[in-house]
Formats: sequence, structure tokens, C-alpha cells
Amino acid sequence: MKHVLLSFVFFACLALGHAQWKPFRFAFLSDTHIGSPDGKAEEDLKRTVADINQMTGIAFVVITGDITELGTDAEIRLAKQLLDELKVPYYIIPGNHDSGWSESGGVTFGKVFGNDKFVFSYNGISFMGCASGPYVRMSDGHIPRDAVVWMDKELEKIGPYQPLIFLNHYPIDNALDNWYEVTDRLKKHHTLAILCGHGHNNHALNFEGIPGVMGRSNLRAKAAYGGYNLVDVRTDSMIFSERTPGMVTKQPWTGVKLEQHPYTNTGYTRPSYAVNDSFPSVKEKWTFHSDANVISTPAVSGQLVFFGNSLGRIDALSVKNGKKKWSFQTGGAVFSSPAVSGDRMVAGSGDGKIYCLQTTSGRKLWEVSTDAAVLGCPLIKKGIVYIGGSDHRFRALSLADGKELWRFEGLEGPVMSTPVLHGDKLIFGAWDRNLYALEAATGKLVWKWNNGSAVRNFSPASCIPVIKDDVVYIVAPDRYLSAIDIHTGTTLWRNNEATVRESIGISADGAYVYGKTMNDAIVAFHTSREKQAVDWKLDCGFGYEHVPSMLIERKGRVFFGTKNGRVYAIDPAAKKKLWVFKSDNSMVNTVNVFSDNQLVMATMDGKVSLLSF
Repeated sequence: MKHVLLSFVFFACLALGHAQWKPFRFAFLSDTHIGSPDGKAEEDLKRTVADINQMTGIAFVVITGDITELGTDAEIRLAKQLLDELKVPYYIIPGNHDSGWSESGGVTFGKVFGNDKFVFSYNGISFMGCASGPYVRMSDGHIPRDAVVWMDKELEKIGPYQPLIFLNHYPIDNALDNWYEVTDRLKKHHTLAILCGHGHNNHALNFEGIPGVMGRSNLRAKAAYGGYNLVDVRTDSMIFSERTPGMVTKQPWTGVKLEQHPYTNTGYTRPSYAVNDSFPSVKEKWTFHSDANVISTPAVSGQLVFFGNSLGRIDALSVKNGKKKWSFQTGGAVFSSPAVSGDRMVAGSGDGKIYCLQTTSGRKLWEVSTDAAVLGCPLIKKGIVYIGGSDHRFRALSLADGKELWRFEGLEGPVMSTPVLHGDKLIFGAWDRNLYALEAATGKLVWKWNNGSAVRNFSPASCIPVIKDDVVYIVAPDRYLSAIDIHTGTTLWRNNEATVRESIGISADGAYVYGKTMNDAIVAFHTSREKQAVDWKLDCGFGYEHVPSMLIERKGRVFFGTKNGRVYAIDPAAKKKLWVFKSDNSMVNTVNVFSDNQLVMATMDGKVSLLSF
């Protein structure tokens, strides 16, 4: 039997030394960014589609992400309309621009294009591509947890000897927080190359020994016309040539030798968890790894932890041991942080519905349908649920039966964060550049405020505002801390000396506003109607940072998460770091500090953990 096995391996390896595919040509597009204000992106794509259609010999087209500018439903449908003019098959995946600000949480892309991943074979070579985030919240690039699970199933079908080309929007390096999950899998297969976009330029790359090619953006940038790549697959190589639509194809600019590569994992960097050894008092009591991304803050009530995932499932776990108690399936991704009151839990879904479930059983008590995805997080106060959606509406519902008490229809973009109730006013932001104040009793607009930027990406939409002495404090991607009068919406002052992005918090006594900067430090400002400078700054050493993970104070300690799976605790009075715990290598959502010595954390990669400290 041993001799038979050795013979099989020998002949399999011998077969790999000779190409098992036939030559062909395909077109390689990336970063079309449909939704440009001046219409040039649309012109560039139309010109490329027409150019491909007039040529012969192109087998298919691959398009590696950032199809749209902001992932709006309208942009996605327009992109589909333009690409459907192609006379050859095309295979498409989303990028960070399609998912990061998506009003549907990525649901619309999958519905319109049929999927956010693909696998197919042509002339003896298999092609596999999948989505990449971040989804809804800003963070590093990330291959969704459900896509990694899907990869495992598809790679098993393909087998280790089938020639394979992998495609993603991001380069498969540390631009993705879980790059190693992809490379480690691809190295076990006959991977010929990886194709990507994101960088808007043609580049020959290498991903831990796997040949890589980054394709240019289809946008014209400063040139007269846009462009793309033609790829000629030969029996021994894959040749890349840039083409400007309507003109002669340029000389090849790079090539990849198609052969069996001796891949190894030796000598390559992987995330280190050694920091946990320095703080032995912090324990991970349990961890539950979901099969999809978790991009929200879990709720804790009684003996249960509640959260949703990007496959649309809401799970309840035991606080004691992390074992699943029940699940409820919705029809779309759940990015809404659940809220609990009594025996009722409320959350929104990408299927356009708001659900109220019984906490003990997961039984549906009521649902409310809206006209678009509900990615906003509910606030429950005195039997009323306040929640915003992607249908440009904000609603107040009865917790008892879901009856609509009022709705505000003046939004110009989706709501994705949690509102704050202060006195008789509700305060929240939307991805339409504005912060809103509504009368809590009626939903009437009191005021709306913006930071003066015309760029929607600079909206105060991911930050949960904090309020003290009738002053609203907000931070946004414009990197300013803004102080706003709660009664009038008037800007009292703004400060950008600390480059605080979207993470904010407030001390228990209301004396300080905390901010997480984009490089290493936590800063504190005195709360005041008069303009404040940074009062103190603490270097925590977390490096470059940009995820919207709010700062939570309890019992004189401040807790927050970072983009690389770490949770920090600091003592603001002593101005010192207390401990650090690393659970994962992806974004940590705002933590739930539900007792004096316990918190629940959830990461983008779907890890939900209970820490004791």
C-alpha cells in the first residue's frame, strides 16, 4: 500500500510539471468607482465595455472590487446596468468602497450581482474570488468570516492539484487583518497567482511566495482616458498588457511564470498574542467563534449575551460558559447592536425589518417592515424604541407591540449608529453629513448640524455622541472634536489638535470627554462651552488606529478596542495603562462592560468573548 501511495504522489507531481490548460485571454478590470459627481467614472466604464465588445478572443472579464464610490443601492444598480452591456461573461466581487459605507450592509451588492463571490473553471484553470470589507464600520481590510468558511468548502472541491488563480480587491498582505488565513490556505493548493486591485496602479507583487498582480483603476485619473488590463494565459506564463480603450494595446508590463511553486509558511510574520502574558490577571473566560462577521456591540441581560452576525442570525449565549441558548434567523445581515428591556430584545436587519424577540426563548414577538435595510442600533427608553434605518427615516415604536408612534422622514442618508436621548431631545448622526436633534415626543426636527464638509465620508455617523451641561460632543472622520449647543445646534467650538476620528467617551462625572487618536494616544478635554485644548494625553502604544470603538468608563477605568483585536484598560486619574488583552487580529467593536470586573467583546471576525479582570 505504501508503494502505491508513493507512486500516486510521484505521478501527480510529474503531471503538475506540464500545463494542463489551454491558452486563452481575459480582461482584468478594477476600481471603477461608479457614482462620481462629474460622471467621468461612468464614461470610463462605458468606454471600456464598448472596447471589450469590439474585440475578439476575450473569454471573460474579471472585476476586482470598488465597483462603486459609496456602495449606495443606486450606484450598484447603475454599475450592473453598465456591465450588463458586456457581450462576454463577467465575474465580479466588491471592495471596501462597496461595503464600508453600504446602506444595505452589502446585501444589495449580492442581490443585484447575484453573489459577492465566485468560483469557475476555464480551459483547465480554476478562478476563485471573494468579497472583502470592512463592512459598515471603518477598519483595516478584512476577508469576511463567512467567505473564509466558503473558501474552505470550495478549495476542498477543487483539490490540491487543480491550477488556481485567486482574486480579491485587497492585496493579500497586511492591508488585510486576516491575510494569513488566505495565504495559508492557498499555499496548500496549486495556486498560480493572486490578482487584486485597491492601489489604482499596475504593480507586480509577491504574497509570501505566491506571485501577485495589482491591476490599475479603470478611472482616467489625470489622463484623457481610463484603462484596464488584457491578460494572456499561455502554457507557461500569464502576460499582462495595459490597454487604453480605442487605442493600440501597450507592450506587456509584467508576467507571471505558471508553475508549481514550492510554498512554505516558514519565516513569515503572523499575529502575536504574547502581550497577554504580561497581564495574567486578565482572563478570557470563554470565546464563541461565529461563522460570520460580528460588527456590533453585544447586549447582556440576566444570564444571556445577544448579538447578530452578517449572515443575518441573532444568537443568545450563556454568560456563564458561552454556550448557545437559541438562534433566530433574519433575512439580511445584522449590523445593529441589540437593545434589551425587560424580557424583550430589539435589533434591525439588512432585510429591512426591525425585530423584537423574547429574550429567554428567541421567539419573535413582533416585526416592523421598513423600505430598506435597518443597520441603525435601537435605543429603548420608557417602553419606546428609537431607531434609524437606510430608508432615510427615523422611527419611534412601541416596545409592547411595534406600533409606530412617529417617524421622521427628513434624512438624506442611512443611520448606522445608536441615538442618544437627553432630556426631550434625540441626538444621532447619519451618512448624509448631518447630526440631527429631534423632539423625542413627536419626532419633529429641532436642528441639524454638519461640519461644513461636502464629503459624505466625513459624516458624524459612526460616533455615538456624548452630552454634558447641554453641550453635545461629536467626532467624525474630519478629525475634529466638535462641541454643539443642544438647544440651537450652534457650533460652540472645534479642535483638531489630537486627530480624534470616530471614537469618543465621557467620564462618569462628566468632567472630561475622552477621544482615541489615530496614533497611539488617548486624550482628554474638559467639558465646557468654551473652547478647550487637550488637557492630558496618554500614550498607549496601539499604533495607527481608526476604528469607531467608543471609550467606556466604569469604576474609574476606561475601556476601548482597537483595529487589531486588542482591548485596553486605562486609569484616567493616574494617567496610566492598566492592561491589554488581544483576542483576535480584527476590529474590536465597542465593548460592553456589564459588571465591575467583566466585559463582553466582539470582533469583526466573529469572535465573541467574555473577559474577566
